[in-house]
Amino acid sequence: MIEIDADGVVRFTQALVRVPSTNDPARGRSERPAAELVEAKMREWGWDPVVYEAAPGRPNVVAVVEGGGGPGPTLMFEGHTDVVTEGDPSAWSVDPFGGEIRDGRLWGRGSADMKSGLAAILYATRALQLAGPFPGRVKVCALADEEGLMLGAHHFVSAGLTAGVDGAIVAEPEAGEICAVAKGALRLRVELTGTMAHGAMPQHGRNPVAAAGSLLVALRELQGELQARHPAHEHLGEVYVTPTVLRAGSEEQVNVIPATASVFVDVRTIPGVEHKELADRVAALASRDGIDAEVSVLVDRPPVDVPVTDPVVAALAAAHLAVTGEEPVYGGVPGSTDGTVLTHWGGIPSVVYGPGGKWIAHQADEFVEVAEIVRCTRVFAEAARRFLTRDF
Repeated sequence: MIEIDADGVVRFTQALVRVPSTNDPARGRSERPAAELVEAKMREWGWDPVVYEAAPGRPNVVAVVEGGGGPGPTLMFEGHTDVVTEGDPSAWSVDPFGGEIRDGRLWGRGSADMKSGLAAILYATRALQLAGPFPGRVKVCALADEEGLMLGAHHFVSAGLTAGVDGAIVAEPEAGEICAVAKGALRLRVELTGTMAHGAMPQHGRNPVAAAGSLLVALRELQGELQARHPAHEHLGEVYVTPTVLRAGSEEQVNVIPATASVFVDVRTIPGVEHKELADRVAALASRDGIDAEVSVLVDRPPVDVPVTDPVVAALAAAHLAVTGEEPVYGGVPGSTDGTVLTHWGGIPSVVYGPGGKWIAHQADEFVEVAEIVRCTRVFAEAARRFLTRDF
């Protein structure tokens, strides 16, 4: 088994957690300090990272580690440097950015999602390098903005950096599950346009608020129809069509029928659900009662469905068994990750696996088990060796 620097990966996780890398320009925060920490560690090891600006002040850091063992595949390890806001600090029992270790756990915002995973892929790659020559190469990527619009992953794809990559391991927290499937996300904005009128004379107007109500009922029926047509996925569950935002009128003028109303819809899909067809269906449901409707697609992230027989999944499963002595448990990602972008727009088979609980992300008192950081680092190192040597 490849030897790893267990103390080092834990200390580096602490250092990353102590950087409040939220995307919050008003408070002078961004991913840059965390990205600089990653870059410095890479250079300390003699790597030659390249920094790309995914957006102003929001860098991607990418290093390619050649194995020196001749031709072979390219494995990508991916993590993100941004974290969500800590929220109300009084809701925490620890310093959100303290990186404190207590009771065998490392506490703080981003400890699970996903600075421990980011540290683990770095230290796993370094351990593989020190263990001796290996065929092919490892591309280690710390990307920006996963918690937002995934600008980092989209920039990575559009810059052509997926070329030649044969598989990607995304180190998001999955509580030991190997997740080769992930739910899709389709977010829609529906603009309803009617005719403004006095509330006392509604016959002179066309009310988009009433049309919004009809649309909400129709969306509930659409969800039922989709769930009947697409039975629940064993790892991802049901399709959900969820209205999340309504905007119309003004409370200062409750006697006025507004000209416009907006409905925002968050759709979560499973393999087999076509996003364009679904968006067109929502547009058809909204265009009735004399109301003009325009549907805009805000986010389109199709579901991921990588076969468990794919080399990157098989190598990870074999490594998990070798390191832990336990048969791998397969699961699904309830949301989307950078792996969604890498697979659908970059053409790279991806699998998600990493330290931390699946449901602890974004909560107060976020934590990761220290032992899990070390264990996942070992699994990543072994997975890389097996993927590159085709030993699975």
